[in-house]
Formats: sequence, C-alpha cells, structure tokens
Amino acid sequence: MAEWGFRKGRREAAENLSTTEGGDCPRCGGDKQPSSMPGYLSCVKCQYEWKDPDHVATRKGPPETYRRDAELIDEFKREMQSGDLSNVLGIEKGLSGEQEASLHRLEDKWMAGMTGHFNAAAEERKPLMISFDDDDNLVDTTIGSITIVANGFDGGEEIRLEYPGLGTEFYAYDEASETGWRRGRAPEDTARSITNVINRFSKLVYANQDGATILLELRSSELKEESLVIFVDDPGGTDIVAEKGGVSMDPRDITMLEDYRVVVQICLADGIISPSEDQMLWAMRQQLGIDDQLHVQIVQQIFGDHALKECTSCGEMAELYADYSAWYCHSCESWC
Repeated sequence: MAEWGFRKGRREAAENLSTTEGGDCPRCGGDKQPSSMPGYLSCVKCQYEWKDPDHVATRKGPPETYRRDAELIDEFKREMQSGDLSNVLGIEKGLSGEQEASLHRLEDKWMAGMTGHFNAAAEERKPLMISFDDDDNLVDTTIGSITIVANGFDGGEEIRLEYPGLGTEFYAYDEASETGWRRGRAPEDTARSITNVINRFSKLVYANQDGATILLELRSSELKEESLVIFVDDPGGTDIVAEKGGVSMDPRDITMLEDYRVVVQICLADGIISPSEDQMLWAMRQQLGIDDQLHVQIVQQIFGDHALKECTSCGEMAELYADYSAWYCHSCESWC
C-alpha cells in the first residue's frame, strides 16, 4: 500500500532534524571545525554553529605598542624640557597668571586658525602655516580668492596662476582636460571642483573652499605674496571673479581712474608686470579709455622708471622706455 504524500514528508522532515549518533554536530551529526567566532564550533557538513563547551575565556591586556607609546611620550617630554623649547605651552611650571592667560589665548587662536578641507590621500599637502604678530594676532595666510558669482559657464572661462620665473598654470572650464574643472549643480559644487584640480596640479598655491569662494595660500614660504598673479578670463559674462589684497581683479568692476591706479599698484608690488597682469591691465584700460601714455605715467608715479615687464616671447625682463610709452626686450629685440 502506497504511503500518503504528507506522511512521507513528515517522515523525511523528522529524519532531517534528527541527530546521528557518534557525530559532533547536534543538528546533523557531522564533524566539527573551529568557527570564525571565538568560543564557537562549526559543522563541516551543515555549517551550523554552537558554543564550544571546552572554551575558556581569557582577558587580554593592552597591545604590545602601549608601553612603547608611553616611552615615546616620556622621551618627547624630556626633550622638550631640556632643549630650547623648554618653556613652550607651559611645560615649565611656575608660570604667572598673566603668562598662562597668554598661552591660553595663543592656543585658542592656533585652533581657530586650523581651517581648510583637503583630501590627504590625494593632495600631499601640509597643515596650514599658523603665525602670529607681535600683538598675538593671527596672521592670515590667504593671499587671494576666486569666487563663483554665477554658475552659467558658457565656455572659454580660464584661471591663471602666474609667478615670474616659475611660469604660468592654466585651469579652464573643460571636463575633457586634465587640469580642467566641471560645472556643478550649484556654485558650491563648482568651487569644490576648482579647489580639487588646483590642489592636484598647482605647484604655487593651496586652495581651500569656503562656500562658493576658493581661498588661495602659497605652498612655500620662499614664494612672495606680491609676486603671485591671480588672473581670471571670463569672456562670456560675469561667472567667476578673482580678488587679491581686497581688490577685485575683474576689468568690468573698474569704473574710475583711481580704481585702475590701485590695481596697477598691486601688480607692481614686486616691480614686474607679468603677461597675465599685462592682459588684465589692457582690458581695464579699454574699459576706462586710458591710453598707453597715461598708463606709463601711472606706472612711473608708483614705481618710477625701474618697472619691468616679463616678455611674452622669451620670458626675459623688458625695460621701460618712457619716451616711447612701452617696454623693450633686449633679449629678443622687440617691443612689449
């Protein structure tokens, strides 16, 4: 007589759930093996895990590096106390209340100055340099900025970072270029893209994003702030502008002769007019209707007859000839 289907299923289920005598696994009787969890065993056959009845819990102490770390800390303290830095940050006791207040004030300024966001795995940059003046005031290391005014780039926008003798770095709105940036959904996203590309490729500055603004600081203390040129070329409109020394470097913002004089003074802080500065000043003169003769007069009023211009052809320094309202490069024998 054939066995009914449901009785057969119940019998097979009972056989599957029953244990086999002589095995280790309480479910199927299979052999045991160590589990990935400490204090547990695992079945080779069905992978069932159960507590190891013979397991004895042990309490682990601190890692081996604990004592070594403590030794290094003590060694550092001894070096600080015995060396030239013995009085730094109150290591030497017995400070007066006024001295301790000054130390607390410096510590607050130091921590407040540690700003800026960067990808440590990709940008290979050091922490911001923090310095104070004689009155314990924090010295700002930002030398200029680039601001996304609008996010409607239509092509041709370009950022130039230039330093006499070190060349020019070009960053353009071009996703296909290695040194190009992309337009984000918001000005903050575009500023983040520009910040990342500058930090990856620039040998002159570090970039820190602050909303829609990119703050720039020099990579080396050997570079001079007055020699760095920040130039933005935005032919289609006002989408991106540069600022240095609190003055806008956008030719469209120049409305008076005095504005132009201030920009010329900033450009001549190092006594050299770079190619990008020359192009920017030319655009400003077109905006105000200033001729070359008046331009040279303003240069002479600020820097005398010794203002140099970097030749666009050979990179050498061209001398000013006021009678001709121009600069002449003796290296390539051409007027600049």
